[in-house]
Amino acid sequence: MLRKCVLLAVLAAATVSALRGQATPTASKVFDIQAGGSFVIAKSDYLPQKYKGFGFYSTIDFRRHLGIALDFHQVYAPSPAIDYERTYEVGGRYVLHYGRLHPYAKAMYGRGVYNFASPSPPDRSVQQANLAYNLFGIGGGADYSIKRYLNVRADYEFQLWGSDNYGYLPNGISPQLFSIGAAYHFR
Repeated sequence: MLRKCVLLAVLAAATVSALRGQATPTASKVFDIQAGGSFVIAKSDYLPQKYKGFGFYSTIDFRRHLGIALDFHQVYAPSPAIDYERTYEVGGRYVLHYGRLHPYAKAMYGRGVYNFASPSPPDRSVQQANLAYNLFGIGGGADYSIKRYLNVRADYEFQLWGSDNYGYLPNGISPQLFSIGAAYHFR
């Protein structure tokens, strides 16, 4: 009788642990990360022409709906102008998930560099100015999952650059950027 009780206790203990084994997750992901590049079109309020260029971006989502975004943009004025705008940004993002579509909103802070030809004195042909500004940006867009590891993106951002003390851009600039890109989604 003692043997039967011990055997029954061992079987009961083994069964409970086997049933519990399926309930615990075998693996869990801490971060959701993607990195990619984009084609960028910018409308600056400094020149009437549209700037064109490229960008790189990365997102790190540490919660299902919350994460951070890192953005770099480099856009050039049409030739023969030497103007360009370059931005480095970091900020928070809020993302929703609807199947393969992932719309998001973002708020960014960063640094912008504006390179342009300034009015030249009589003894020089062209002077070039290269000034840096702090900037704030807000925007949004959507990622669409083509494959488990590949996302395509459409993104819009409005930036507000600070003014300078030199008089070149006393009111700052406020470019608008639209980008289309693709990213590798780390799974």
